[in-house]
Amino acid sequence: MSALTVEIEAAGYGPATVLRDVRFEVPDGGRLVVLGANGAGKTTVLRTISGLCDAVGSVRLGETELLGLPPYRVAGAGIAHVPQGRGTFGDLTVRENLLVGGATRPRREAVAAADRWMERFPRLGERSGRPASGLSGGEQQLLAIARAFMSAPRMLLLDEPSLGLAPKITTDLFATLDELGRETGTAMLLVEQNAEVALGIAEDAVVISSGRITVRGRADELRDNDDVRRAYLGV
Repeated sequence: MSALTVEIEAAGYGPATVLRDVRFEVPDGGRLVVLGANGAGKTTVLRTISGLCDAVGSVRLGETELLGLPPYRVAGAGIAHVPQGRGTFGDLTVRENLLVGGATRPRREAVAAADRWMERFPRLGERSGRPASGLSGGEQQLLAIARAFMSAPRMLLLDEPSLGLAPKITTDLFATLDELGRETGTAMLLVEQNAEVALGIAEDAVVISSGRITVRGRADELRDNDDVRRAYLGV
């Protein structure tokens, strides 16, 4: 069964159309990575799903149509979005950031969930009272991911999670995402420039060029595709 079904006829910002005829599915618990050059439209795919772009077509989470809903209702339907640049609230503490992520849950339940995530990521627990702006880049990304999981989403959208991170931290981060996906059964849609590491944890992949999907297939097949390797893997 598909967790997410995307059938975008057109999407963009005001009079500017960025995406055309973008169609794919992510199964329950599955992972799909979106590859493409800068400016290809990858971020717009995620923003369209989250209700942040003008769009024509259909975006369904299970049987729920998301297109046309305001972002807060998209989130309430089971979508969590970790934007490019992490999107943490720098003036709020680690604990407060987590509680914001659990705002749709009863207070007692959200507090308990925040405690569990700080136990799951001890570095966050050690810094629970520290403003998010004082965390390292890797710690901020962990916080952004934990905050997204605070809503117990069915689908997690991640926009360039490795941006600005050192290679070792990136490898550790994707290992954590892989582990969390297996533990929670949460489906994931990843936009990522680091194709090698993203394809390593995904089952399927698409390549977007000039707002259209030009290549699609199994992640391992795309890793072995010479054109994809030259364009995105640097080999």
